[in-house]
Amino acid sequence: MSMFCFQCQEAAKGTGCTLRGVCGKPADVANLQDLLIYSLKGISFYNNRARELGIDTKKADRLIVEGLFMTITNANFDKARFVARIKDALKLRDEVKESVVKVGGSISDITHDAATWFSDSEELFEEKSRYVGVLATENEDVRSLRELLIYGLKGMAAYAEHALNLGYEDDGVYTFIGKALVATTDNTLSADELVALVMECGKYGVDVMALLDKANTSTYGHPEITSVNIGVKNNPAILVSGHDLKDFEQLLEQTEGTGVDVYTHGEMLPAHYYPSFKKHSHFVGNYGNAWWKQDKEFDSFNGPILLTTNCLVPPKDSYRDRVYTTGAVGFEGLTHIVPDANGEKDFSQIIEHAKKCASPIEIETGEIVGGFAHNTVLSLADKVVDAVKSGAIKRFFVMAGCDGRMKSRDYYTEFAKTLPQDTVILTAGCAKYKYNKLELGDIGGIPRVLDAGQCNDSYSLAVIALKLKEVFELNDINELPISYNIAWYEQKAVIVLLALLYLGVKNIHLGPTLPAFLSANVAKVLVDTFGIGGITNVEDDMKMFMGA
Repeated sequence: MSMFCFQCQEAAKGTGCTLRGVCGKPADVANLQDLLIYSLKGISFYNNRARELGIDTKKADRLIVEGLFMTITNANFDKARFVARIKDALKLRDEVKESVVKVGGSISDITHDAATWFSDSEELFEEKSRYVGVLATENEDVRSLRELLIYGLKGMAAYAEHALNLGYEDDGVYTFIGKALVATTDNTLSADELVALVMECGKYGVDVMALLDKANTSTYGHPEITSVNIGVKNNPAILVSGHDLKDFEQLLEQTEGTGVDVYTHGEMLPAHYYPSFKKHSHFVGNYGNAWWKQDKEFDSFNGPILLTTNCLVPPKDSYRDRVYTTGAVGFEGLTHIVPDANGEKDFSQIIEHAKKCASPIEIETGEIVGGFAHNTVLSLADKVVDAVKSGAIKRFFVMAGCDGRMKSRDYYTEFAKTLPQDTVILTAGCAKYKYNKLELGDIGGIPRVLDAGQCNDSYSLAVIALKLKEVFELNDINELPISYNIAWYEQKAVIVLLALLYLGVKNIHLGPTLPAFLSANVAKVLVDTFGIGGITNVEDDMKMFMGA
């Protein structure tokens, strides 16, 4: 096989991509991603020792986080960027090693291959990458647990990167990432010890999501209930997709007074809910749907598109020259915008490009409502509790996670349509696009779809559940009238799942298929311990969830 990757829900044949990723990732890029992850493990060997010795580890911590983020599904397809980042990693590995030697003396006990064995010769990268990928771990169950842990770290790194962009960091998160990366190379660890690390990953998943929530709300205010325009205006415009709010802020500021409007796409929709962004009159609406429809929606938008994070589909020739990337995103031939020494980005090129383009073609009209993050929902707590006590609300369904292009995901639209009128959907992430434009009504003024925001905002759903547990004076979060029917796609969904498991949530159902990276034995542990399940069909699953 030319490559092997099974980190996302679209893994070929439900087992893994071996020639080219279903996401569009070519084999050489997949192999370089494996080598980058391996080089991050090497840095971590020395960086963990440096931390013990009181040496400043921030430079390495940040490179490790960025490197993990670059390898998330649909983030970066640019071979040259990965070659450059591996070189950066090897150089930094040696710098950290030198610092450790100067301060701590002998490092003879740091002998693992990840820290020492491969050179920085670019010609050797592709050859070496064949020996360090997923299948290098021969035992299927150990491989499954190691990859589950690494994918959790990738999701954690995404949230840590967004928080860092707003000036927020957590040394505990960095410390755990380093420890966990090294642990995935330790052949002496038992399956039980790896399971414990996976659960600890969930703990730090909660921490990093809380950190990002603090960063976002401290910087931009708490999300508010907001009606978002999904039509278009007649001005030239820029479309922003991805997740990063700092990039979005800088673009809004730089487009002020230029005659160029700004629209969100995909996971950027929740930017409309933050008070800080509402002062910009040229921030006019959301265009389109979830990430996988961008091949059509980017075409009809007419103006330039800025990708701030993962969820890039390899662009078509018809709009390729209008796509710009920044941050962890990359694709060969696209213009990449980098920050200056102060972290500021100059978007003048994309703004001038927009001025020469026609206004967007309208593809739909109307409004959608969101902004139901924890602060908003908890302000309505009395109303929600009364509705539950009166029987007006019988059950909440957490339908967070990811959308995707597989026909099987239509299940979630039909499930939402079929839910009884006395149920409420709690959502976050792009999974919402399967049902957020349906006319599902409300219950006593409480909308039946409560959108907390991005996948990054899944923390809000946990906070809401924990608060309801407290209000109803329950001993166990699983006693709440809440069911979990979650759609997953990539690694940020993995860290959300691990965070929920750490918080004690059981009987979570994942679909449209269970992860290919779960071996039969590891899947059995999750089923037996946490009640993890899959989905079947709407009719049977509805009976199961509603206890019929």
